[in-house]
Amino acid sequence: MGKKLGLLFTFFMIGAMFFGVGAEPVEDKQALLDFYHNINHSSHYLNWDKSSSVCKSWIGVTCNTDQSKVTALLLSTAGLSGPIPPNTLSRLSALQTVSLASNGITGSFPSGFSQLKNLSYLYLQFNKFSGPLPLDFSVWKNLTIANLSNNSFNGSIPFSVSNLTHLSSLVLANNYLSGEIPDLNVPVLQELNLANNNLNGVVPKSLKRFPSWAFSGNNLTSTHALAPSLPVQSHPTRKKSKGLKESALLGIIIGGCVVALALIAAFVIVCRYEKHGGEDGLQAKSQKRKVSTRIEGSESRDSNKIVFFEGCNLAFDLEDLLRASAEVLGKGTFGTVYKAALEDATTVAVKRLKDVTVGKREFEQQTEMVGRIRHDNVVALRAYYYSKEEKLMVYDYYEQGSVSAMLHGKRGEGRISLDWDSRLKIAIGVARGIAHLHAQHGGKLIHGNIKASNIFLNSQEYGCLSDVGLATLMSPTPPPALRAAGYRALEVTDTRKATPASDVYSFGVLLLELLTGRSPLHAKGGDEVVHLVRWVNSVVREEWTAEVFDVELLRCPNIEEEMVEMLQVGLACVVRTPDQRPKMAEVVRMVEEIRRVNTENRSSTESRSEASTPTPHAIGTPTSFPQ
Repeated sequence: MGKKLGLLFTFFMIGAMFFGVGAEPVEDKQALLDFYHNINHSSHYLNWDKSSSVCKSWIGVTCNTDQSKVTALLLSTAGLSGPIPPNTLSRLSALQTVSLASNGITGSFPSGFSQLKNLSYLYLQFNKFSGPLPLDFSVWKNLTIANLSNNSFNGSIPFSVSNLTHLSSLVLANNYLSGEIPDLNVPVLQELNLANNNLNGVVPKSLKRFPSWAFSGNNLTSTHALAPSLPVQSHPTRKKSKGLKESALLGIIIGGCVVALALIAAFVIVCRYEKHGGEDGLQAKSQKRKVSTRIEGSESRDSNKIVFFEGCNLAFDLEDLLRASAEVLGKGTFGTVYKAALEDATTVAVKRLKDVTVGKREFEQQTEMVGRIRHDNVVALRAYYYSKEEKLMVYDYYEQGSVSAMLHGKRGEGRISLDWDSRLKIAIGVARGIAHLHAQHGGKLIHGNIKASNIFLNSQEYGCLSDVGLATLMSPTPPPALRAAGYRALEVTDTRKATPASDVYSFGVLLLELLTGRSPLHAKGGDEVVHLVRWVNSVVREEWTAEVFDVELLRCPNIEEEMVEMLQVGLACVVRTPDQRPKMAEVVRMVEEIRRVNTENRSSTESRSEASTPTPHAIGTPTSFPQ
């Protein structure tokens, strides 16, 4: 008996070491609890609890791979106020990223931060810090980004900043800094903003590569003030402009031939398509004609009636729909979607459902409930058709296609990519749509199939959610391939038993998809499949590098912090335990706050810059949030 117990204990210890059971940064956790209990904060934001896992559950906290140390603290817009309690955050020895932006934190620059030797990213903007900056920045040898703007810091800019060999971004705008600008000869520095301080003297030679707005709103002498930055244009000599080189001329000729051949090929294809009707279109039409015959032969004429919902201005019957030219748009979990062009020039999207298991009465009740939903971020169900053989749902047709097609369409020259503002508006819209669904019918309406292919852009280019209410109509047990589709929460094995928490998980996967540009499941090579949630968690815990973000987003300026905040929200949504995920209404607040803070930041900077320079450098963003 003793030997058996010994073996069981050994196996348990091995399993604990292998799976990380019980791994918890005890000292770091206590430091964070001391911080939490000694600073003023909004109790609605943080879910920090002594009994839960700091690495797996706590909002705003990221740990390294073996969960032995906290490496990132992301508490932007967390409702913090008052001074940072001493001897709390300074005990997080492995901390690499600190984001306390857009709170109400007061006091001087935290002296304890000098103990954070691994600090790489520091975001303290839009707080109420005051007093001088630390004299010795050299203690943070790995510091890459420092944003201390929009506070009340005073005194001079320490010369020690020039010792930061990894510093790529330094933003000190909108403070009360004075004295001369030191010669910050940091070759890797790519972003600098010292606008709207009390600096005087001249701009050092090493910093004249930055545009004039970076120094505007100071007391710099006009004779040495920097002129607006203009792109340098080369002026070719007259000899070079006389004609084209032979290689260029040859390239034009070859290109012209290729274009001509492509046009001829396209013409042939179009002719063949017109002749044969297109394979997909022909199949769809023939299937529909057979359906029409079966319906007319077995049911009353009233069964051909399409049921339209109130407020719908469409007017057609089943025969009109069957005669419409059809194009297959896609085949999804719940059926095939067609683009149907009616004879009166109306175009609609028709979903032909498969595997409907409920009876007619339950189908009509659920569909009527969904058809009454009117929200700018929910695709309206315009009409439906029910018979024993066919179940059809009619929606508006979105010319731009789904967000999945926009994100994962063929990348290359000529492709219009989704910029950061577009992705942020998609996230805001979808979050609002889900929250609205969860508020209907006493919280009983669950989506159950949130994914990028079910999301479209409304007239204001915010995300709009489709396929509402279909999960409860379908077969209760999805095929194994669909069960592991990447969006579905681990606890959901039956689509008809989805919960608000599982919708939150799926939305979190969508956020990660928008940030990374990667599909929820993608092949790495051979038979290996990478799960997006696991991959993001592993990268974040290892190094907290920019490898997580889509390369197409890295071209957009001044969005690093916003992406980090969005990543924080996404990771909070995809925690394994359903009870520890935020409610959808809270998710809406967090996602909207990213845009609101961004708008306030830019508006404040622009208003102060406009007072001192006629050509401020800014990126326009809306100040209100239409649906």
